[in-house]
Amino acid sequence: MALTLKDLEAYQALNPDNQIELVNGEIIIMSPSGYESEEVASRMLGKLFPHVEQNRLGRVTGSSAGFVLPNSDTRAPDVSFVLAERMRRTSRKFAELAPDLMVEVKSPNDSLSKLREKINSFLAQGTRVGILINPEERWIEIKRSPDEAFSTRLVDGDTLEIPDLFPGWKVPVVELWSPEF
Repeated sequence: MALTLKDLEAYQALNPDNQIELVNGEIIIMSPSGYESEEVASRMLGKLFPHVEQNRLGRVTGSSAGFVLPNSDTRAPDVSFVLAERMRRTSRKFAELAPDLMVEVKSPNDSLSKLREKINSFLAQGTRVGILINPEERWIEIKRSPDEAFSTRLVDGDTLEIPDLFPGWKVPVVELWSPEF
């Protein structure tokens, strides 16, 4: 029997400390991120948020914001963005749409193939840009369609920009990695 959003909400109420997703009618319990991957996700969010806020482009959220996708899956990317015209007011519950941008950051125990599958599922549901960040190997992949291979790979020395969603925003890839003190 496939579980529903109502089942997910009931499970979450009984287990408030678990971060969970609903994928193909099954509840998936998410493990905590590694420290580095969470730091890289926070750096991505921190680089993006001021530009989005200053230009009133939309809403940027971290890994606790869930989305009910058109196929009824309920998922939470590490970083997400929704254009202002698609979400004029915030939602107190899960957002019922696919974000325009979703970002996944690889943790030590994550499988690259599973992360790519997650990105493809978002793209198939209407997300415009999916980004996979691999801090261990210091590269970023950008994808715009579930039917194509990851179209762009960026490394240190490159600049990340997504002009169709964030006109004028640019960040050197090297600025996303955890600093050494």
